[in-house]
Amino acid sequence: MTNPARAASRAPAHIQALSPYQPGKPISELARETGIPETDIVKLASNENPLGMSQKAKAAAIAALEEGARYPDGNAFALKAALARKYGVGTDQLVIGNGSNDVLEIATQAFLSPGASAVFAQYSFAVYPLATLARGALGKSVPAKNYGHDLDAMRAAIDETTRIVFIANPNNPTGTFLTGSEIEAFLARVPEDVLVVLDEAYTEFLPAEMRYDAIGWVAGFPNLLVSRTLCKAYGLAGLRLGYGVAHPEIADLMNRVRQPFNASVVAQAAAVAALEDEAFIEKVAENNRQGMAQLTAAFASLGLEWIPSFGNFVTVKVGDAAKVNQSLLAQGVIVRPVAGYGMPEWLRVSICLPEENERFIEALRRALG
Repeated sequence: MTNPARAASRAPAHIQALSPYQPGKPISELARETGIPETDIVKLASNENPLGMSQKAKAAAIAALEEGARYPDGNAFALKAALARKYGVGTDQLVIGNGSNDVLEIATQAFLSPGASAVFAQYSFAVYPLATLARGALGKSVPAKNYGHDLDAMRAAIDETTRIVFIANPNNPTGTFLTGSEIEAFLARVPEDVLVVLDEAYTEFLPAEMRYDAIGWVAGFPNLLVSRTLCKAYGLAGLRLGYGVAHPEIADLMNRVRQPFNASVVAQAAAVAALEDEAFIEKVAENNRQGMAQLTAAFASLGLEWIPSFGNFVTVKVGDAAKVNQSLLAQGVIVRPVAGYGMPEWLRVSICLPEENERFIEALRRALG
């Protein structure tokens, strides 16, 4: 009889060292564990869009189901054309992903190998070290500055082995923000043979006065990859759709290793429609502004510390976060513990609908006693 453990033991050491990414707890899982009806559970854990997707995107997705038996356009012609129109770039500058997480993975696959290294900030997205280690490369975590990126220290961490620098702006899970001038100055100091991956998954939640044109920078910084997603503000998390914008040579290398058909026919159709629905995005941003004010006012009334956030979530210090989280779960409220990020006293809370935010606030009051 064969021993499967023997085959597993022959996997590369850097793969055996990986710990799987832990997603937010699904509503259905908590319902099974507690017996609480799914309709009585609220989820503020995964930075999903509480307004769902726009009606235009939903209609396009439903119509695309008619083509569900056929493979999608592997080159995403219509979607790339829509992105090219929106951002004034060439279609040869685009990489389509199964969510922006896929774009990040593709970048590491194209540019990292054993002996290479990637630089990222402490308290930044868990996929950066995971994707780096999966390529057999070395991850360099640079100590955070006020829970965000210390760009000077990150520049100092770059050496002859460095192939990628990851910057999340706004950052997840802390919500911190770097100004456009800070990032542009950093780009000017990075060696030209080091790829800078600017992860802008939450950029749509920024107020107009804080925005900057990262995609416009690509022309002047050929080593820049801007990664974005339609899973957050656009509400396509369940369909999974992200994209990267880069110099054509960078995009070409990434497209060589990209999985074929990594964006479904439904996701592509919904994305094209979603990109055109600016009124929906304005509505999403307004709900987020109001929800952020609602949560932070409650934290202030409870005497809690929180990290000022520019995403669609806020991270709050509650003391024994594991205990508080268990109390919230018992009350049918799901938030995101961030002990895995080295923040055992904190919980990350997604901005949801006003009534869902209020349900969390009342549950938090009870959990804190």
